[in-house]
Amino acid sequence: MNLSSDFPPGSGVTFSRVPVSGKFVAITFDDGPHPRNTPRLLDMLAERNIKATFYVIGRSVDMHPGVLRRTVAEGHEIGNHSHTHRLMTRLGVEEVREEMQRCEDAIGKAAGVRPRTMRPPYGGLRQGQRELVHSEFGYPTIMWSVDPLDWQRPGPSVVARRLISGASPGGILLAHDLHAQTVDAMPQTLDGLLRQGYKFVTVSQLIAMGETQPTAQAAS
Repeated sequence: MNLSSDFPPGSGVTFSRVPVSGKFVAITFDDGPHPRNTPRLLDMLAERNIKATFYVIGRSVDMHPGVLRRTVAEGHEIGNHSHTHRLMTRLGVEEVREEMQRCEDAIGKAAGVRPRTMRPPYGGLRQGQRELVHSEFGYPTIMWSVDPLDWQRPGPSVVARRLISGASPGGILLAHDLHAQTVDAMPQTLDGLLRQGYKFVTVSQLIAMGETQPTAQAAS
């Protein structure tokens, strides 16, 4: 699908889902790049011609720049997930700026791209911090509509079932390519959603798609 990923700056400060016409979802992966799990996941996505959004940690990008370059080369979107994965509600303004900037710099150095969106570690970001990040970096804060709690390692079949059952049009699905079990769950997850008629888009494509809807609103 040749879909635009250009959304205007005024689209919204925070999104957990986007109202769209059609069965479109964005699947997102946090905490990479991982030297073994991420390449396995990229193989699975390529086999199905699915584009995902990866919220990467800057220091992990510095350690595994080749994995990030492959991710970008294969058409996936990269988002900012901070440099050191600290809980940002405990950080001051300058520390938040530094976390965002260092991650952005690492991504640019490794792959020559700039993130369009961010996701805070642990989902923790106060409203004032979200507005600061949006105004200074242009990043909307991206949350999620489905959380399979895969960090608890419940097993691949449970992760897949939670993602499939929780999906709905315009949803943003949360997962972590840091965990091998999550990657193990992806064939069942992706194939199950494809069978239900879902089409996968990046987060920026989803936001841009929502902008074309007459009732589009950002989730609060």
